[in-house]
Amino acid sequence: MRTGVRVGVDVGKVRIGVARTDFHGMLATPVETVKRGDGDVARILAIAVELDATEFIVGLPLSLAGTHTASTEDAETFARILATATGIPVRMVDERLSTVSAQAALRSAGRNSKSSRPVIDQVAAVIIVQHALDFERAAGRPPGVLVEADEG
Repeated sequence: MRTGVRVGVDVGKVRIGVARTDFHGMLATPVETVKRGDGDVARILAIAVELDATEFIVGLPLSLAGTHTASTEDAETFARILATATGIPVRMVDERLSTVSAQAALRSAGRNSKSSRPVIDQVAAVIIVQHALDFERAAGRPPGVLVEADEG
């Protein structure tokens, strides 16, 4: 298992959930929800710098059948922008059902969907990065696909 803090990112159309791991890659915890739009990449970079992050784990939204959707393309574009702007390695991992799992976890904790909106994206980011950690621990190799930064 590689060491170093990973920053999990759940890219949405309106909000971006951000989570982090501990240095040893054992546990993921929520960080914040970033408003999508001007300054979002800068804020996520600031979080990564503050945490001395070694890698970003960005959720790749696929349909249940595993095919690409409009959200897939949006997340891939955001991941490339993040990789290009930060110089920190970015990996994309399958995030199917992460938001559904986040909603279920919050519901079981007694939070209704309206009161959960501010944190649901953070919980989804926690689920994404925790799955990536679990995969790496089980498979003995980094999760997902490394994103290439745009040149120029």
